[in-house]
Amino acid sequence: MTHAIPTYATLDDWIARETCAFSLDDPQSFATAIDQMMASPGEQVELLGLGEAFHGGAGFLTLRNRLFQYLVQAHGYSSIALESSFPQGCLVNEYISGRGPASYEEVQQRGFSHNFGKLEENQELVEWMRQYNADPAHAVKLRFYGFDSPTDNIDGADSPRQVLRVALDYLSSIDKASGQRYRSRIEPLLGQDAAWQNPYALIDPAQSIGLSPEAAALRIETEDLISELLIRRPELGARSGPDRYREALQFTSEARQLLNYHAELARTSDERIARLLGIRDAMMADNLAYIVAQERERGKVLAFAQNAHLGRGKARMQFGADLYEWWPAGAQLNAMFGPRYVVIGSAVGVSEATGIGQPETGTLESLLTAAPGPARLIPTHRGQGLPASEIAALPTRSGSTKHPGYFTLTSDSLAEFDWLAVLDATTYSRGGPPLLERDS
Repeated sequence: MTHAIPTYATLDDWIARETCAFSLDDPQSFATAIDQMMASPGEQVELLGLGEAFHGGAGFLTLRNRLFQYLVQAHGYSSIALESSFPQGCLVNEYISGRGPASYEEVQQRGFSHNFGKLEENQELVEWMRQYNADPAHAVKLRFYGFDSPTDNIDGADSPRQVLRVALDYLSSIDKASGQRYRSRIEPLLGQDAAWQNPYALIDPAQSIGLSPEAAALRIETEDLISELLIRRPELGARSGPDRYREALQFTSEARQLLNYHAELARTSDERIARLLGIRDAMMADNLAYIVAQERERGKVLAFAQNAHLGRGKARMQFGADLYEWWPAGAQLNAMFGPRYVVIGSAVGVSEATGIGQPETGTLESLLTAAPGPARLIPTHRGQGLPASEIAALPTRSGSTKHPGYFTLTSDSLAEFDWLAVLDATTYSRGGPPLLERDS
């Protein structure tokens, strides 16, 4: 059922009529705000995205934790996916299921990319999921996923060894001879992991091995392995079960795109950086589509990442004099899922710890934080019904003096997100990377 979108005379009119205030410390006001938000898109939503304005904001992380807990308890959600390495996330899922490592410290580094395992709120989330799953009263056990591509780790893009090994082990477990045949062709081409993971390849294409003869041959072998899995889908899926089959196919597809990424690293082109960013986000979207398929019979999925990855419009990044544009995961998901994908963007008024001062008068953050708080949700209607001339004239607030990964709201945010979650203020999470002073 479609609902008529109201028309608002001004942005202040929209904010006054639509804002739903809540506090993260008041369960009742929080539940009321979330229930109101969840009622608007209906039951068709399979994937809900929650963006963060910058990595490490304690308020955004706490909002995510409270939101996921409430969605599990009241709205049929069964899993959460974080902007962290897809292959590494499997270890965290083993931990919350009561298998694998015995303590969080054992998954803190190996289960997350970007050092995200050190964030205090991530440990809180994981431990809550583990406790939830340990309760026999909960028939549907929660699952944890990473959905980031293995291309953006601190030490450089991953070697394809790990993702290919998952597929090879799977095939060998069902057909030992076939698995060994593919393994004997693939493993000699992998070489040393350090050569793939050279962090300097990002700035110097000559240091990448992505277009070497061995890498080219490995791409062909990976395509052959994908074909093997697809040709034998009825047999393999019946023998292993659909979940294991889909997992093996997804890891092999991840290897294909990872090899494409390494090939792009080795090229010299004006479009090189934008294409690398685009490959990463396309992999994110494919991983989330896989996760939704895995969860479809169990429940719905909450995805959490930086705003720029989850919005529906083109992503833009200024680096010196160069402006890079690419389609982020949110735009890809919008094309794949349509109304089954809904996304919340987040914003903050002030964050002294990260060098974010009071928003300038007339900016979107200033208008929204003037409404009752200390936090609020507001539907954007994707810009429909809002005064176009006032939106076009919106100034953009200043950025952060300490956190280069902070992205402000813009007039485009109203079309890119279904809802905005706006906090008055946030601190910086314990465990976050050191913040640096910058000139501007």
